[in-house]
Amino acid sequence: MSSSLGKLFAITVFGESHGRCVGVVIDGCPAGLPLDVADIQPDLGRRRAGAGVASTTRREKDRVEVFSGVLESFTTGAPICLLIMNKNVDDSAYEALKSRLRPGQADFTARTKYGGFNDWRGGGIFSGRMTAAFVMAGAVARKILKTIGVEVFAHTVAIGGIEARALPYEDAKKKALKDPLACADSAASAKMNALIEKVKKEGDSLGGVIEGVALNVPVGLGEPIFDSLDGNLAKALVDIPAVKGVEFGAGFAAARLKGSENNDPFTVEKGKVITKSNNSGGILGGISNGMPLVVRVAFKPTASIAREQATVDIEKMKDTKIKVSGRHDVCIVPRAVPVVESMMAVTLCDFAMRAGLIPRVLK
Repeated sequence: MSSSLGKLFAITVFGESHGRCVGVVIDGCPAGLPLDVADIQPDLGRRRAGAGVASTTRREKDRVEVFSGVLESFTTGAPICLLIMNKNVDDSAYEALKSRLRPGQADFTARTKYGGFNDWRGGGIFSGRMTAAFVMAGAVARKILKTIGVEVFAHTVAIGGIEARALPYEDAKKKALKDPLACADSAASAKMNALIEKVKKEGDSLGGVIEGVALNVPVGLGEPIFDSLDGNLAKALVDIPAVKGVEFGAGFAAARLKGSENNDPFTVEKGKVITKSNNSGGILGGISNGMPLVVRVAFKPTASIAREQATVDIEKMKDTKIKVSGRHDVCIVPRAVPVVESMMAVTLCDFAMRAGLIPRVLK
C-alpha cells in the first residue's frame, strides 16, 4: 500500500472513512512559516458537506487538530501532523451490503487485493472522506507557495453536461467562492442546481469537470523525463477518488487543431518572454513556462446511488440486485474543488522546493 506523495515536500495520509480519524503527516515543510488552525479550517469548510442539494447528509464538523511541527504559531521544521476526528459515523447501511459488490466502487478490487481484510465501512481508504487529508496538506502548501507569489484556485466548469462560460481568472476566482456549486457563471450554476435536484429525485447521480489554475508559476518547474511537472500533477489529480480524466491547456481539443492553431506564439512583454495564447496550459516539455498553469479534471458520477442495479453476492458467488442506501453526494464536484486546489498546491510546492525557490527556513 502506498500512502505518500512528494519528495522534498512529502505528505503521508492515514485513517479510514469510518475509522476514528483522518489525518496527514507533512514532512519537509520549511521552519518559520506562520501557521495556525485558522489557515487550514476554511478550506476544510469548503470541502465538508453543506446544506446544498448536491451534498451527502453525513455532517462532520471536520475540526482540524495540530499534533506536531508547530510551536507558538510557527512551523519548527519537524513533521507536521494534522487530523480530524470522525464523529458522525453509521456502519449499518454498509453492514447490510457487505457481501454485495457496489457497482462503480472499489469493493471487488480491494477485497481481492487485500484478501478480504480491507476496511469495507464507507469504502475505507477508498472513500472520498480521505480527501480531507489532502485538503489539510494543501492548505499548508498554498501558504508556502504564497511566499514566492504563486496562487492556486479551482472552480466548477461543468456538471452533467451543463458547461459554464469562460471568464477572466480573477473574476472566476471571486465569483466561484460565492457560489454554492463553486461555479463562476451564475446562470450555468442555476441550471446545474436544477439538474441536480431532478437527478436526486430519480435516485441517481451526476459527474462534472473542475478547472484548476495556478498563477505566477515561475519558469523551470519540472524534472524531465520521468518527473515532468504535468506528469506529476496528473498523478496527484488522478489519485483523487472519482477522477477519470485530466487535461492541460487545450487538452483533447488540441487533437482537432492544426499546429499553426495549437502553437502558442512567443512575444516579449515588460521584459519577459510570454506566449500570446496558452494552449499548452503553462507547461512545455514537462516544464512550467511562466504562463498560467491550467488543468481540467473530470469526475465520474457518484457511484453509490439509490436506484436498483445488477451485482454479485461475493460470498455466495451468485448474481443479485443492489440498491445502495446510506449517505452519499448526488454530485461530488462542488466539494472536490478545494481538493483539486490542494493536490495542485502540494505538487507545485514540492517542485518549487526541488528547484531551490523555497528555503529550509523562512524569515
